[in-house]
Amino acid sequence: MTYAIDPELAEFVATLPVRDWDDPVEARTAMDGLIAMLNAGADTTGVRIEDRLVPGPRGAPEIAVRVYAPADRKAAVPGLLDIHGGGFVMGSIDMEHAGAARFARSLGVVVVAVEYRLAPEHPFPVPVEDTFAVLAWAGTQDGIDTARISVGGISSGGCIAAAVTLLARDRSGPPVLAQALETPVLDLTMSQPSIHRFGRGGVLTPAAIAEGYQLYAPRDADRGTGYASPALAADLSGLPPAFILTAEFDPLRDEGELYARRLRDARVPVTLVRARNHAHSTLHGAGRSFRSARTYRAMTGSVLRAAYASG
Repeated sequence: MTYAIDPELAEFVATLPVRDWDDPVEARTAMDGLIAMLNAGADTTGVRIEDRLVPGPRGAPEIAVRVYAPADRKAAVPGLLDIHGGGFVMGSIDMEHAGAARFARSLGVVVVAVEYRLAPEHPFPVPVEDTFAVLAWAGTQDGIDTARISVGGISSGGCIAAAVTLLARDRSGPPVLAQALETPVLDLTMSQPSIHRFGRGGVLTPAAIAEGYQLYAPRDADRGTGYASPALAADLSGLPPAFILTAEFDPLRDEGELYARRLRDARVPVTLVRARNHAHSTLHGAGRSFRSARTYRAMTGSVLRAAYASG
């Protein structure tokens, strides 16, 4: 089908790397080039940045994190776990650099970007467990108001963020104040109509999506579980308020909106926004000064600001 996206956004899509799942190293190299482009000129004014290692889950290796804190912080401030995307196979904490610095400065919060281990070397549930371990660590830090920690993620990072929110509820872990999910992966069974409706001619194709999910969750039985596919979780009650941003022409659109409906059915407050004239990944061109992308992504900050104020 024809995508009615702005020409400047279409030009950005054309720069995105082709996913070669047969060679994850090559795919990661291509992604690193895109990350460098998006981070060019990132404004880190007024933000103190520190790379750290935190304890891994149950004796696993330490997990690298990058902590962004307001330089003028005098007391404990709210926290935000920022979980990068990349199809579970690509990406790194560098992917979130510009956005993490912006949130730390504009919201006055400590942002913790998580370098979870990647598939296929470390399939499900390793990335979820790594990120939950970082949440547990954040909940012990003196500089973070542990009653006001939110989680956020883009694409596959949104899947991990939602799964960690479920884990925090089920394991009585550190309380999560809010979840902010942008164009999230939420149904690894690929059972939503938009997968096929918008899967041709865009950034993601059904074949590429299926291959990526196979690398992340090789066992068919795992893909239908709540921690792998949060939109399909049996019970969504007791979860924190959610902000969900979907894109009109995104193959993942329907699963994000399904999750919003199911959260509302479970009496969880939800703010759902569908970005018009956007496809998967075009929203993340905000760092390249695309006005519509900046406008939509700024909503994430606005919702989080309100959550921290009320929390």
